[in-house]
Amino acid sequence: MTQVVDVVVIGGGQAGLAAGYHLRRLGLDFVVLDAQAEPGGAWRHAWDSLHLFSPAAYSSLPGRLMPPQSGETYPTAAHVVSYLTDYERRYGLPVVRSVRVEAVHRDGEFLRVEAGAGSWRARSVISATGTWWRPFLPAVPGRTEFKGTQLHTVEYRRPSDFGGQKVVVVGGGNSGAQIAADLASGTDLTWVTLREPRYLADDIDGRALFDHATARRRALDEGRTDTGGVASLGDIVAVPPVREARDAGRLKAQPMFTRLTATGMEWADGTRANADAIIWCTGFRPALSHLGPLGLRGPRGHIPTSGTQARAEPRLHLLGYGDWTGPASATLIGVGRPAREAARQIAEMLR
Repeated sequence: MTQVVDVVVIGGGQAGLAAGYHLRRLGLDFVVLDAQAEPGGAWRHAWDSLHLFSPAAYSSLPGRLMPPQSGETYPTAAHVVSYLTDYERRYGLPVVRSVRVEAVHRDGEFLRVEAGAGSWRARSVISATGTWWRPFLPAVPGRTEFKGTQLHTVEYRRPSDFGGQKVVVVGGGNSGAQIAADLASGTDLTWVTLREPRYLADDIDGRALFDHATARRRALDEGRTDTGGVASLGDIVAVPPVREARDAGRLKAQPMFTRLTATGMEWADGTRANADAIIWCTGFRPALSHLGPLGLRGPRGHIPTSGTQARAEPRLHLLGYGDWTGPASATLIGVGRPAREAARQIAEMLR
C-alpha cells in the first residue's frame, strides 16, 4: 500500500532527527524512514574509544542540549547514541524502522519513495543518509594481492582485536589519528599519511570549527574573500587520547607507500615492511544511490544544491553531507541551522 505524506525524511540519524524536529514545529505531516533497527544512526557503529571533538553543550541538536557525560569532557559515541535515542522519544518523531529506501522517483506532483516495506508519495523529500554507509578505499597498486587483514574505519572496533600484530593505519585525518592513537600501545604500529599530519592548536575543538565554517559560508554568500574553511586550520583535532599519544612520541607518521605486496607494503625508494593488518581511514562518499533515478548527480558525485535544495529538483533537499549542504552540516551542532532552513522552504512550497 502506498502512503501519502507532505514530507519523507530518508535517514534517522542526527540529520534526519534535526529535520524531523523542525518539520514537527511547522505542523507538517511527515515520516522518517530509517534503515537501522535501533536509534543512534552511524554513532551506534563507531569504534569503542571514539570521542566527540566538542563538549556536550556544543554537540547538541535543536531544542535540547546534550547532557554532560560523567567523567568525560568530550562525550563518547555511546553517550551520543543515548542522547539521540532520548531526543527521538522526547519529540515523538515518527521514525519507521527497519526501512531501507531503494529509490526515489518522480511521480507527477509527488516524489515516490520506494522501499522494501512499501512506498510513500510525498510532496517533498529530505535525504539525510550521510556518508558512513559508503566508505572509500583508494585504488592502491597491489591492494588485492595483500594476504593480511584489510578493513575500513567503519569495521574497526577496538585495539584488543590486533594485540601484538603489525598494524598499518592509513590516513591523516581525525579518524586516522584517533585509531592510530588507540593502537599505539598494544601493537607494532605504522601510521601512514599522504602529507605530514597537521594538528589544530590544542585549544581548538568543535566549537571553533563550527564558528569558522559558518564565517566562511557567510563570507562566500556576501562575495567576500574565501577564508579557506576548516581545512585552513589543520586536519586533526587534538582530542586528549591523540594529544597524549602524540606528546609521548607514539604518533610518528610515515609517508604513503606506493604499493602493497602479499606480505606488506613498499615505498618509492624500494623500502619494504611487513604487515598483518591494514586499516584504511580514507574517508567516505555521500550515500546517494537511492536518488539515482532522479538523474541529478554532478561533479565528484555531488548533487548541485542551493543551500540544501537540489537545483534541478526543488522538491528534494539534501541534509548533513558536508559543507556543500550547509556549513558543518555533517556535525551534531552544525546540522540544526540547515535543517531549519530546509523545513521552512518546504513549508513555504507546500503553502
